[in-house]
Amino acid sequence: MALVRRFQTVHSLLRTAGSRESSSFPIRSGNELSWIQIGDGFRFGCWRSYHSSLCNVPEAHGKSVYSRLYESHNANTHLLRCTMIAESLPFMNEKRSATTQVKAPPQLQKTGAVRVSMVSPGFVYEPYALQEKISIWRRCFTRSGWRRTKEDFIRELRSAYAIAKLRKTGYSKNTFYIEALELYKQINILMANGDKKTIRKNVTERMYSALKNEIKQREAIWDGVYWEMIEPVVKIRTLQARLIGIDRTDLKKAFIQLTLEFLTKQKFEAYDAKGNVLAGDRKKEVLVRDIWVFEKSLFHTGAYWRLCGRIKL
Repeated sequence: MALVRRFQTVHSLLRTAGSRESSSFPIRSGNELSWIQIGDGFRFGCWRSYHSSLCNVPEAHGKSVYSRLYESHNANTHLLRCTMIAESLPFMNEKRSATTQVKAPPQLQKTGAVRVSMVSPGFVYEPYALQEKISIWRRCFTRSGWRRTKEDFIRELRSAYAIAKLRKTGYSKNTFYIEALELYKQINILMANGDKKTIRKNVTERMYSALKNEIKQREAIWDGVYWEMIEPVVKIRTLQARLIGIDRTDLKKAFIQLTLEFLTKQKFEAYDAKGNVLAGDRKKEVLVRDIWVFEKSLFHTGAYWRLCGRIKL
């Protein structure tokens, strides 16, 4: 009876909103598909199970509709409760449904005022990974070797294309290496000092969130950190380059990501609040290998290189 009363309540709401067709709510017990049909063909459904009670349905003009299935412990019936129906009813009539494509106002379509500005893709595209070395015989005379050769060729071709696009903006490898090394050194010093405010301008938002969490976790264990890089560095080399386009109609709107390997000698020491050494030794030099990914926009005025990821092999 409670289920019938709920159907009658929803039905009266639909009549008030001017619905021209009757509403139907077929429901079956067990793990079966429950669906609702309201107005002129508006239908949504969810796969109901005894372990899940919430089903999200498409948004209609910015409004979300959720249907909850409640299992009664006192009876073997399942009650369907629809929430936010009253909020969604103005958009459910014979001329407009939840699948209507939302368009910009006519005045914005004419002037082209709708634009999207992206500061960073927010991810490392095709992260660098070490490849297993294979023999020349296997590369030349086996199917797996042919497939590996093809994959290696495609990877190298993508890097070459990205570097070629970057050179058109005035890129110089030596100049970039100097800038990347300075950025590498500065970020490590800021991390050691726990300077979360200054480090933000040198990294992307996603990377900033990760570094901020690292600083927080480290400060919970160590009170202070000493870090030093011995110059000159042992080696810097580019492992790969990737181009990320964001507009198919305009190839100039893209981001470049360069993956660099730093092989440096460093000194490290960690202290507690009393100045006692907890880890490391500032008198010893340690050979450290880091793989960092730097990112830059090719279409933003005044864009500069920032750290967008670190790769652990």
